[in-house]
Amino acid sequence: MTTPRPLTAVQLKARLDNGEPLQLVDVREAMELELARLKQPVIHLPLSESERWIGSLREQLNPEGDVVVLCHAGVRSWQFACWLMEAQGFPHVWNLQGGIEAWSCEVDPEVPRY
Repeated sequence: MTTPRPLTAVQLKARLDNGEPLQLVDVREAMELELARLKQPVIHLPLSESERWIGSLREQLNPEGDVVVLCHAGVRSWQFACWLMEAQGFPHVWNLQGGIEAWSCEVDPEVPRY
């Protein structure tokens, strides 16, 4: 089984600060995204709306690029990241451990917790 590589919030911040070209994918619901979000642009692919975006996935994400998936706590993002690797063949996928919650606690306390 292919699984995504874990990435902590601090590691993600370092990669962003270094200017790495990361594709940040947020799989939370729209209302969650409104509550708390990264300051960086994300590709919003809510899991509950997969029928809307699944057909254009490769237009929205570069399969050969580095993809970092996030959600609230890191569970949904891990599931999506596994699917992205196993079913879609994306080789460079990371899961943000602890999700936006960890980002709020470890990197940017201005991002609200919920």
